[in-house]
Amino acid sequence: MRVLHTSDWHLGRVLYGQKRHHEFAAFLDWLLQTIKEQRVEALLVAGDIFDTNTPGNYAQQLYYRFLARVAATQCRHVVVIGGNHDSPSFLDAPQQLLSALNVHVIGEACEDPTNEVLCLQHDGELELIVCAVPYLRERDLRSAEDGEGIADKERKVQQGVKAHYAQTAEAAVAKRGKREVPIIGMGHLFTVGGELREGDGVRDLYVGSLGQVPASAFPDAFDYLALGHLHVPQLVAKDPTRRYSGSPIAMGFGEVGQQKEVVLIDFEGREAQVSTLPIPVFQRMERIKGDLEQLQPALQQLIEAEEAIWVEVEYSGTDYIRDLRQRLTEWVADTQVQVLRVRNPALREKTLKRTMSEESLQQLTTDDVFKRRLEASEIEGDEGQRLTELHAQLLQELAEEDPNADH
Repeated sequence: MRVLHTSDWHLGRVLYGQKRHHEFAAFLDWLLQTIKEQRVEALLVAGDIFDTNTPGNYAQQLYYRFLARVAATQCRHVVVIGGNHDSPSFLDAPQQLLSALNVHVIGEACEDPTNEVLCLQHDGELELIVCAVPYLRERDLRSAEDGEGIADKERKVQQGVKAHYAQTAEAAVAKRGKREVPIIGMGHLFTVGGELREGDGVRDLYVGSLGQVPASAFPDAFDYLALGHLHVPQLVAKDPTRRYSGSPIAMGFGEVGQQKEVVLIDFEGREAQVSTLPIPVFQRMERIKGDLEQLQPALQQLIEAEEAIWVEVEYSGTDYIRDLRQRLTEWVADTQVQVLRVRNPALREKTLKRTMSEESLQQLTTDDVFKRRLEASEIEGDEGQRLTELHAQLLQELAEEDPNADH
């Protein structure tokens, strides 16, 4: 049996004001063609289908149109789990309708984890078991207690994740019986040692290292583990049968030059042979760096390529240039090159040296503002650390309510 693993589509995502509908549409067209050409029989989508829990009409159209088109291919099963950016209720709402197309959706953690175990059949015969575990919110894993510290919280979260997966695996093994049917685990979470990229939009799901799951939390019963959340394609604990497929397009300029991929898994009985397929680039993005004398020829070289290119510019000069963005915009006027972001460390350094009353909040992160407030109140030591932890917990709770709150 041939299975394809993908994740983190983030349909509807905007990059510095630019809508990316053309990229998402091109990716889904490519994915559909790949499913046909590779004779894929089961498709796994490991969370973050949408970029926001209130996706726009066009993002929804792309999603449902793609599922309908997959149903017309030889692909017999589609399994979709919710990610931290997805609305569980939104994903789950059309469950019954989508099941008629052999699309199985688990948007929210079930009270009984065994209900996340899917037994997929063909011609009346069991051919694949999927433990479709969605993003596990903290409330799904633990109950808060008065006076507990960060270490207690971390221990309970990790124990909760491990117990949840253990229950699904135990149920899957029981359902398989003596048949040589593969068991696949799915998840949307952050594993210990996971690799990130600057600007990729991946927020920590919990405070600090809290919620980063060790590889040992995943049962040996899984013949393959399909994970989502991290946008860099990568293995878990160097095991080729436990991996993140990564996002299909660059979610930020920090991912420029990174080869995106989907994962193919061929099963002979329970033995998994894993390979990857590179995803084409549907929107060229570039990063350039230098002073004014270096930036102009670098932009001119991109202009001469005569293709649509989105650019991030980092000014490395020491002179303070107030109208830098205006100059860059004028240089690329009436071309296919668009400067989406300008990084000006000299301006930022000057800004951060001002007093709080003179600063622009757009130049500061949430953590910057909170740190300044502690300094202004001369709060240090254990009290400062405790307030910092409480502030981080509040941001975490906000993140779970609105995954795009910091955008």
